[in-house]
Order: sequence, then C-alpha cells, then structure tokens
Amino acid sequence: MIPGLREIVVLVESGWNNVRVLVVGDVMLDKYVWGDVERISPEAPVPVVRATVRDEKPGGAANVAMNLAGLGARVALAGFVGDDQEQRSLQSLLAKAGIQPSLAIVSGLPTTTKLRILSGHQQMMRLDMEPSHAFSDADYQGLLDRTFAALPDVSVVVLSDYAKGVLTEPVCQAIIQRARELNIPVLVDPKNRNFARYRGATAICPNLKELSAATGEPVSGLDRLLTSAQAQLPSLQMEFMAVTLGENGIAVLRPDSRLHAPAVARQVYDVSGAGDTVIAVLALAMACGVAIETAVRLANIAAGIVVSKIGTVPIRREELLGALSQEIALHLDEKVLQRHRLLARVTAWRAAGERVVFTNGCFDILHIGHIRLLEQARRHGDRLIVGLNSDASVRQLKGRLRPIVAASERAGILAALSSVDAVVIFDESTPLELIEAVRPEVLVKGGDYTQESVVGAREVRAWGGRVEIIPLVGGVSTTRLIAKSAATSAPLTATSAFSA
Repeated sequence: MIPGLREIVVLVESGWNNVRVLVVGDVMLDKYVWGDVERISPEAPVPVVRATVRDEKPGGAANVAMNLAGLGARVALAGFVGDDQEQRSLQSLLAKAGIQPSLAIVSGLPTTTKLRILSGHQQMMRLDMEPSHAFSDADYQGLLDRTFAALPDVSVVVLSDYAKGVLTEPVCQAIIQRARELNIPVLVDPKNRNFARYRGATAICPNLKELSAATGEPVSGLDRLLTSAQAQLPSLQMEFMAVTLGENGIAVLRPDSRLHAPAVARQVYDVSGAGDTVIAVLALAMACGVAIETAVRLANIAAGIVVSKIGTVPIRREELLGALSQEIALHLDEKVLQRHRLLARVTAWRAAGERVVFTNGCFDILHIGHIRLLEQARRHGDRLIVGLNSDASVRQLKGRLRPIVAASERAGILAALSSVDAVVIFDESTPLELIEAVRPEVLVKGGDYTQESVVGAREVRAWGGRVEIIPLVGGVSTTRLIAKSAATSAPLTATSAFSA
C-alpha cells in the first residue's frame, strides 16, 4: 500500500503541479522494424525477416524526457545530435510530445541511433550508429551554457548517462555544482563504473549490473553488494541510492538505513526503458516533496507498466492512474471526487480501454434495492460512476424534510461499495450537465423510468452509447422505510417516492 495515496493521486492527476524538469545526457533515436520470419537465408545460416511495420521513438535521455512529459511535467532536454535525418525525426517526435529540446547539432557526427529488428516478441538483431570520436571542448562548453541558462527555471535535474560521451566528469561536476548552488536536486542514471564523477548529486539510480561494476561485488551476493554500495554514500556526498533490482523491485540505500520496495507483478515483454521510467517518477516525486520511500513504490508500479510493452515506450499519466485503481478502491475517500478530478479519472480509465457506466439518484437511505441496482449497473461496463444529488438538490426534488442523510455521508456509504468506482455530488436538479461532461458509454436507471423519460438518454445515444433500465426490487423503497420508521417513532413525512 502506498503511503499518502490521496496526495499522490492528486499529484498525478494534476500533472505533478506542472513542475519543470531538465534532462541532460545521451539522446538517441530508437528505430524498430517488425516482421515475420518464414525461412532461412540461402546466402548464410540467418533468418530472413520480411519487414511489415516500422517505427521510431526517442531513446536514451530523450526517453527519460518522454516519460516525464507523459506524466504531465514540463520538460527541457539538453544533449548532442548530428546534422542528419535522424536528428530531424527526433526533434519532431520531441516537439510533438511537448518537450522543449535544446540539442546542440555537432557537424560531422551522426545522431546516436539504435535499430532493432524483431519478429513477434523476439529481438533478432540490433544495429547501433553513434559518434566514433570525442566531442570538442567547444561542444561541451556550448552544452554547459545551454544547461546553465535553463537551470534557474527548473525544480529538478536528471543526468541520463548512456556512456556515449556527453556526461564526462567535468560536465557532470559543473552541472552538479551549479545545481547545488541553486538548491536544485540532481538525480543520476549512471553508466560509468566510477561513481565519483557524479559526486555531490542528490541521488544515483543504478541497476544491479551497474552497481556491481562500481563496487566490484558480484550480483549473486546481493546483501554484500548493497552493503558495499551504502559504504560509498558518504564519500560520494549523496543522500541515497535507488537501486533497481529487476523483478525484485527497488532498494533505497541511505548511509544508515535500507528499504526494499517489492516489484509489482506483471508479464514482462521488454525491460528496455524501465530504468528511464523509474528515474522519471523519482525525479517528479522529489520535485514535489514526496518522500523517497513513497516514491519508489510508485516507481515500481510505473516500471511494471512499461515492461509489459514491446520496445522503448514511455509511461503516460493515465496508465499510472489506471494502475493505481486497485489501491484507490481500498480508500473510499479517493472515490468521492470533485468534477474536475472525476474527469481526470475517466480519462485514465478510457486510456486503459475501459467502458464507463453512469447512474444517478438521491440514495437517501441506502437499501437492498439500491445495492442490486448498482451491482447490475456495474456489469454493463468496467467502471461505475454514481451522480449523487446534493442536499439542496434533494430538498428541491423531495421536499424540505429530505434528505434524511447528509450528502457527505451518502457519498461515503456509496463509495464503500465494491461495485462503485466513483461518486460525484451535483447541485443541479438533473444530472444532464454531468452526463455531458462524463460522456458515459452506458447510462443506467431503475425500472420506474422508461427509455424516453431518462435524463441524458438522447445525448448518450447521440455519441454512440446506450441506455439500460434495471428492474426494481419489489416492495423496497426509501419512502417505505421512512413510513415504517414513522410508525414506530416520531412521525416523518416523505413528499414523494424515491427514484434511483
């Protein structure tokens, strides 16, 4: 269970308070060719791949930026590219994602590119194209100038090192020192085995292989490896390490403590890019003041999403919210939503391919008829939203003595039902405005309505949805309950029968 779930969900829904992040590192273009293997080449004992699909995606540090943008952050990206078609493709993809690229074009050198050839889920070959010699002092100075100009406007910096020559020790130290002067945290995704080049960063996020190379301890002796890594933290002047452990999750190492956050079980198709997703989530959490112990649990969930996809695919905010839905279901406070948060939740559900069902009513004294209605409504889709009349709205419909139960309590009781995914209170006399905002695939009402009398029926059908009428449970109503109560206690007057 994620500590402070409510605050986390609000952060994710808000796009992490629109924070600005600077990513510096080795940008790449990832190319993919998918095809079918039907025979072996007569020229050599290799499979012949008949290409059917081609794709291009930002990779390396650019994939970190894509993850950040997908989660809702504002992102600036600095690095080197060549003057070639790959650079133009990369710039276009970044701009389309809303990322502000500050990429220095280095004449005579290619944009780092990885071409993967796949058949089904199996990678057949990878072809790398990258600079064959070092960048010049002038190139590095230009990179630092761009970085320093962006620093005052950002909340966190990510150094994404893929060992392609961008993040040399002088470059890392210059960026880290300037960021520290401005009290900006710096997270590092390392590839160099000498972690000293990242000294002074807030945190470093290696995987087990990278940590083994840096400490000299084998991966097989996990406890000894993590202990050795902890011992390095004081000399590295870092607050913590977040070590990705593959299928075992993430370990947070501080000089005097250790935390293990287990991974979220998922079917794994491709682990490429998972580390980029982890550091993106950690960076956003740090920028928003989320405790690292909470952030790593969220990062585990995010990583579980991207490893279930083929290729380097960044996470999206809607996917993360969808993955949090099981946690949300255990917290009734997270199911009673204001309208703007409800619409963000609906967007996340639809991004996951889920159908939304809507019903509404006063639900003044919850009874078995209501519960049966809600259970059957939920079966018509994947998510059920209940529009709940406010107290003022109930009085307008039912009279001055209603509701018996206040809206906040009615909402909480509805939210506690497993069949209900969200409750939203509305003040209008009808839910039409709310229905038009949500645009449900299915609109449900009780059997005391007809298809023609359901508010919103015409609109729902207009956008391709349908209306379902659920038969009522005989002999059960709020009016009957009130009358029964009146017969045994002080009289209560009901002005009209309840309709869910």
